[in-house]
Amino acid sequence: MKINELQLSQVNNQIERLIAADNFYGKKLKEAGITGVKTVEEFEALPFSEKQDLRDAYPLGLMAVPEEEVVRIHSSSGTTGTPVIIPYTAKDVDDWGEMFKRCYEFAGITNKDRIHITPGYGLWTAGIGFQNGAEKLGAMVIPMGPGNTNKQLQMMMDMGSTVLCATSSYALLLAEEIEKRGIKDQIHLKKGVIGSERWGEKMRKRISTELGIELYDIYGLTEIYGPGIGINCKYDTGMHIWDDYIYLEIIDPITGKNVPDGEFGEIVITTLVKEGAPLIRYRTHDISRIIPGECPCGSKYPRIDVIQGRSDDMMKIKGVNVFPKQIEEILASFPELSSEYQIRISHLDGRDTMRIYVETNGHVDFLEIAGRIAETVKSKIGFTPLVKVVELGVLPRSEKKSKRVIDERYE
Repeated sequence: MKINELQLSQVNNQIERLIAADNFYGKKLKEAGITGVKTVEEFEALPFSEKQDLRDAYPLGLMAVPEEEVVRIHSSSGTTGTPVIIPYTAKDVDDWGEMFKRCYEFAGITNKDRIHITPGYGLWTAGIGFQNGAEKLGAMVIPMGPGNTNKQLQMMMDMGSTVLCATSSYALLLAEEIEKRGIKDQIHLKKGVIGSERWGEKMRKRISTELGIELYDIYGLTEIYGPGIGINCKYDTGMHIWDDYIYLEIIDPITGKNVPDGEFGEIVITTLVKEGAPLIRYRTHDISRIIPGECPCGSKYPRIDVIQGRSDDMMKIKGVNVFPKQIEEILASFPELSSEYQIRISHLDGRDTMRIYVETNGHVDFLEIAGRIAETVKSKIGFTPLVKVVELGVLPRSEKKSKRVIDERYE
């Protein structure tokens, strides 16, 4: 998938606007002597932008329009370091709503649905993004926000909510609560639109089965509007990306070069029509691939695979590079385990130790299964972790994103 003529002209328009605005980003382009791009090669030679650049521009250094045109700001959900502030114009808010509406439509959601929104509101882009798109669709919105599970379930039953918008962690928590309370026959959910964190196949199956719903993966990040820049359709062959608003590349995270379609790498995004804070070749650190060919649904929008993890979430244990997804895949091969796990890394007596906490029901030998998991990790990854097996429901559940890796070496 290569950038086309229309997209190149949109990039040139953004470069001109940034230089004219003389904002943080415009100054960088000026210093690099960049005034525009004529070819794919010239575009792919443009410098990347990184999260640190956005932090350095705090608070409003990314603003590319006069302040009176900014109607809203959002901030990324990260809890460490200087926050990233993204200004939005009225058109940005509207464009984002149109993209989100398209997401709902691709998921087969209509204005007859009742959309139950549990992600957070405020500086975070999630809750208000889900709401904006749902209102454009003309559906009834139930804007719950996070927490207060009792009230969530009461409203779900009383209002007859048909669509659940949530993080996968909170969708699982709700599914478990519905099961525990025996109220499944009073819940009318048909679909779930799930975003904001990577989740494995095992977790997907549990949520889908326990709630009896179709699940849709939504993609997005605060720096690039927010959730809603892509979603999978009913054929579930990858997430369609709205390339009339953004241009997406997949690069080798080490070399920075584009990889062929079908190969995994890091997602890099350029905003084609964003006004408030346009970004050019922004490194997201999310790992995926462009899926070649056409989707059975007939849509021409390009597709990416589910997010596999992040290029910056690698852990180094005893000299071995490990990604959380590798551990997750090993745990998924044990049918006795639930989808929930937690990895804790600590430094004891001069060496690194990894402890893996997993959940299972009470009908298996905890010691025996812990031994098998440790052996499998040793044979597939190269070191032996300490494995602790606990009963179902013991590991923490989250109303937001689950913290699955806790590195105590740096605390």
